[in-house]
Formats: sequence, structure tokens, C-alpha cells
Amino acid sequence: MISIHQTRIKTNNCFKILAIESSCDDTACAIIRSDGMVLGEKVHSQKEHVHFGGVVPEIAARAHMHHLPFLVNSLLDEAKVSWCQIDAIAATCGPGLIGGVIVGSSFAKGLALSKKIPFIGINHIEAHALTVRLPDISNKKIEFPYLLFLTSGGHCQCIYVDDVGKYQHLGGTIDDAAGEAFDKVAKMLGLPWPGGPALEALAKEGNENAFIMPHPLYGRDGCDFSFSGLKTAVANLLEPYKDLSCLPRSLAADIAASFQKTITDTIINRLENAIQMAPKTKILATAGGVAANQYLKFHLMRLASQYNMEFIAPPIRYCTDNAVMIGWTAIEILKKTITNNFIPNDIDLIPRPRWPLSEMKSRFEH
Repeated sequence: MISIHQTRIKTNNCFKILAIESSCDDTACAIIRSDGMVLGEKVHSQKEHVHFGGVVPEIAARAHMHHLPFLVNSLLDEAKVSWCQIDAIAATCGPGLIGGVIVGSSFAKGLALSKKIPFIGINHIEAHALTVRLPDISNKKIEFPYLLFLTSGGHCQCIYVDDVGKYQHLGGTIDDAAGEAFDKVAKMLGLPWPGGPALEALAKEGNENAFIMPHPLYGRDGCDFSFSGLKTAVANLLEPYKDLSCLPRSLAADIAASFQKTITDTIINRLENAIQMAPKTKILATAGGVAANQYLKFHLMRLASQYNMEFIAPPIRYCTDNAVMIGWTAIEILKKTITNNFIPNDIDLIPRPRWPLSEMKSRFEH
């Protein structure tokens, strides 16, 4: 017997998705309609990690377990959406901190089973890749293909996005991600966690040409990244100041500004190669937490202009991890699968700490 939920999905009749994201330290849920309308969202940014200067995976997982039930119930109440109006549930199944991924996806699967509706397991990287197609991000629909620069605390990749489920990895970091480098340098400077925004704020006070730092892989073929050498360069500059209380703020600001400029210059150089590797696209998109950095965003916009490309970036709230991108990705998947008269149900999908984008195409091979 076909349920009313299946009917609404198959006819594309404004079906609704409840989405859950728990891959790192933000516990998030959202309800999004098939036309892209966000009916409500909730995000709890965990404060439990502040004293540790970084995310502690076990603490994050326990916090997700504690906050998720309340967040989902309050979301439904505030959005004035009942369970009978939810047609599918989507949740991050990887990549990410495996404890948090297990908590979020298991909670979502339990709800899906109890409500007798489909569960859609979402790849966190794919969700970032498709975020720029959310209807309220651009005045026009973003068409495939486009070049995506994904930059966050855990990821730094250049991805050619050809279609839903069709992605080509052009290059990525061989050591630290850009966001991780920002956070670690911020910690060296004695800045509060999360370090990226604090370092960006401090850099505004400094001289970006005060220090010459190494540009890892700059000028080489391909579009891989390396940022570990930059951290070492900052550590060497700070060697005389073992007691950070003796570090002059003006010097710290100059270091922050020089570091931010160097990492941005390096990114732009690597992206120039990525653009040459993806000649068919006229769109440069960015996503991920570091994409919220306004200094980097300005230079990405300038790069796109130099190559006569359109530049697309989500608003800051969708750059960082969020449940709206999880729900939108489920909608993109469902819209593609229902053309083959198929509604996926990933109830048996195993959560994974790593999940290559190359595997996404298998979802449509039915």
C-alpha cells in the first residue's frame, strides 16, 4: 500500500523533510519543503569544548544525544508542523566525528521507523557541495556544472560538481585543512576558541605585509593544498614569547594579518589551477566554515571576476555546518530518484567517519 508520504514525494507535491546534522560540535535540525522553503531550523552550538581549546569527540557525541530530542520537539512546535506532515527524515551519515554521526543518524532512523517514513542518509561533503543551489541563496537557480572550493576545519577540497551524485575531486589538502590551520594559529596567539573568527578580527588591526611566510605548494601543478608549514612558521615567530602575556598585541595582530594573507594567497594560486582543470564551468562556488572569512571571500570574488566567472557563496549561517543543507540534499536526491519511480530508504546505511564523494553515484544506479 502506498502511503500518503510516498504520494506527496512522487508527485512532488510540497513534501517536507526533517533533517538532522551532528557531524561535529553543532547539534542542528531543520524542516525544509521540497521547493526549498525553510520552515524552521534549530542549532545548538556546544559550549562544552571551550575549556579544551578544540572539539572533544566523546563530549560532542554525548551532547548531541542530550540536545537532539529537545531540539526536534521544539522545532516542530515552533514551525507548527505535525509528524503527519513530515514525509521523510534525513541525517548526516558521514564523514565526520563518528560518535556524533552515529548519534544523529541513529536518532533519525528511530524516528523514521516509528513514523513509517523513509530515511535518507546524507554525505556531509555532498551537502556542502549542493548548498549553493538553495533557492534563497541566489536570485536565479544555480545550474550544473560548477567548481566548488570547500574549506572548513576538517576539509579543504576543490570539487567539480557536474550533477547530483556526480562529483570529481580535483585536489585537496595533504595535511591540515585551512580551518584547522586558522584554529591552531589562533591558539598559538592565545586567542579564544573557535579560533578562526577571533584570528580574522585580530588581523584587521595588523599589517599583512609585516612578515614573509612560506607559501606551501605555491606555483606547482595541480590544486592540492598544504598548510602545516605555515603553522611552523608562526611557531618560530612566537618562539621568543613563551609567555603569551608578554606578546604585544600589535605584534600578534601583524602575525595574524600576515598569516591570513599568506594562506589566502596560497588558496588563490591553487584555485587558479583548479579553474584550468574545469574549463566548462562558469561558476566558482565556495562553502564550509572558513568561507565565512570575509578577507578570503573578497579575494575569491576577485579571482572569479578575473576569470569572468560568477561567484556564489552561501550566507554565513549556511557556510558552517547546518541541517538545512542536509535537508536540501535529501530533496535534490529525491527529486532525481522519483524520475525513475524510486524512493530510497537508507535505513541499513552504516555511519562512516570517511565517505568518498565518488560513491554517491551508486544511489542512482537502480
